[in-house]
Amino acid sequence: MLSIDGSLLEGGGQIVRSAVALSAVTGTPVEIVAIRKKRSRPGLANQHCAAIRAVAEACHARVTGNTPGSSRLSFIPGTIVRRDISVDVGTAGSVPLVIQAWLPVALEEGGSLLVQGGTEVRFSPTIDYLTEVFLPALGTAGAGVQVEIIRRGYFPVGGGIVRITAEPASLPRITIGGENGSGIRSCSSNLPDHVADRQAASARAYLLKETGEEYPVSVRRSEGPGTGSSCTVWNGAKGSCALGKRGLPAEKVGEAAASGLVAELRAGGDVDTHLSDQLLLYLARGGGSYTAAVLTLHARTMCWLLSLFGLPVTVAERDPVEFRA
Repeated sequence: MLSIDGSLLEGGGQIVRSAVALSAVTGTPVEIVAIRKKRSRPGLANQHCAAIRAVAEACHARVTGNTPGSSRLSFIPGTIVRRDISVDVGTAGSVPLVIQAWLPVALEEGGSLLVQGGTEVRFSPTIDYLTEVFLPALGTAGAGVQVEIIRRGYFPVGGGIVRITAEPASLPRITIGGENGSGIRSCSSNLPDHVADRQAASARAYLLKETGEEYPVSVRRSEGPGTGSSCTVWNGAKGSCALGKRGLPAEKVGEAAASGLVAELRAGGDVDTHLSDQLLLYLARGGGSYTAAVLTLHARTMCWLLSLFGLPVTVAERDPVEFRA
């Protein structure tokens, strides 16, 4: 059994989610210890438990320690099968991060996942980032994935519902191009219509001023158990997100998302700093290469974790940083 110290490097939930996914696709039993040891609330949170359940159901794994607050997890994978799975985070924990743990496993035999939680929450990509940036970057593997956003969920209530269906796919070599295009997605729940409109207008104006380009706009308004808003902007394999909060003008939300994207575009590299670590599992298994402006701690953590499973990634620390497998 492979023993993994969950407190090393980034020391957070990324290690847990990626380790169980890698365990499932490689057939390697793992034990993760000192989970999130340095966090203010150490151990597993609800979102991590939901991700582990989703992966475990996809591969008939035997699991011990998958409870909130647990600092140790044993995960012994079985055979990956096509299954229709449903998990409820139980909080506003990130739906996209649960999906990111499940997807590498689902791409082996196909299947679906209905997950309830937060679709747009802090310290996580929005569901729109997942559909417009992450999945297109997977190339043909991402093309076989369908996402239905049934209901959006915001902190602190959550209650968002997403159904994702994946067809079996051979992982292609990762090659990044600009064919994904660009856009602005402004969303709100239980707020006046003008909030999402103002977010979108602000993002559009900022991007036009800084890049000289007109970005297509789409607005999504919904009603759900919680109140909130988000703005996601993208250009090819680079994206940026911002969330609304009480007292923050809608214009500031749109500008924050747009300025984040402009910074990524000017920094250089093929992908944004967040996508650089999210793609590494697929790069290590399918081969290919891409560049990013910097080597983030999350990317270093993923390279370390992948090496434990015999899936090395070569990192050339130049300007920009190159990842190759």
